[in-house]
Amino acid sequence: MTITISQQAFDELWKETRTNGTSHYPDPGDQFDLMHKFPQPLGRGYWREIQLREGFNLTIADYRVCDRLMIEFSDLDTTGIEYHFHLSGQTQCRQTNLEAGKYGVYGRGIEIESLGDISAREPFLEVIIEMLPETLHSLAGNPDGEIPKELQHLVRSSEQECYCRDGIATPAMQTVAKQIIQCPYQGIAKRVYLEGKALELMGMLLAVETEIQDGESNPHPLTGDLVDRIYYARDILQQRLDNPPSLRELARLVGLNECTLKQGFRRVFGTTVFGCLHGYCMEQAWQMLQTGTWKVGEVANMVGYKDLTAFGRAFRKKFGIRPRDCIKKFSVLA
Repeated sequence: MTITISQQAFDELWKETRTNGTSHYPDPGDQFDLMHKFPQPLGRGYWREIQLREGFNLTIADYRVCDRLMIEFSDLDTTGIEYHFHLSGQTQCRQTNLEAGKYGVYGRGIEIESLGDISAREPFLEVIIEMLPETLHSLAGNPDGEIPKELQHLVRSSEQECYCRDGIATPAMQTVAKQIIQCPYQGIAKRVYLEGKALELMGMLLAVETEIQDGESNPHPLTGDLVDRIYYARDILQQRLDNPPSLRELARLVGLNECTLKQGFRRVFGTTVFGCLHGYCMEQAWQMLQTGTWKVGEVANMVGYKDLTAFGRAFRKKFGIRPRDCIKKFSVLA
């Protein structure tokens, strides 16, 4: 079954939900952190909104719709820059098709007509970061607050058509999004932590946007064959965690020169060859430690670390906790 609803009716359901007394503050010491129930006629779950500072907001959406939900939007207005990170669930909206491991970026502007299509097949988990143009101007790093030309497409006039794009999140992006959802703090510590993570994620995304805009004038765009070779190189790295090939060997295995391989990783995955490998190693280590099946030293060896101290240092830098604490944390939850 499919539920089709207009934008006005959808907004009315949300308004009713927010005023019926079910919203609450999950962190009693933070009046800028408010959790709303998802409208019950449509599904179950919550929508948590955190204002980090004026013009910079974070939202965590965790819900499941009862049936496939189609929302008919008209004159959709984006007042700032939005980044939507999907950790699970599938939706099509605003010229983007998002699922687990993908993200959507939307600049300021309008979209005349749009149809939102939210699947009911699996739970929906998403991290949304919203930044007003004035906030981005304040971070520009120059007295005039001028935004580089490579990013000006994100802050077009509010009367212009908005910029929309979806992409595949890098392992580093996925890690930070998960850290936001799993924030272990409360009060001011929570706010500082979440603002830092949101800015970190925003920085990664702006770097990718800059590279994409630079690449549009590149006389040597990525071809389908080249992209396939880049993905093949990543697969080789993931299959050989305990003994990864050198950059030269990896380039030879996929039939590319080292320079093309390095540039290809930057443009396809938004990170270096080593960064991609490191991010995947840490993700695998996290997942293995959660099971409680292996000791820390065994996990370190399986992801290519011979030095246990180096592994512990890298793990803590990535996730903010020690490997053995990861085991304890999830054994308690179990």
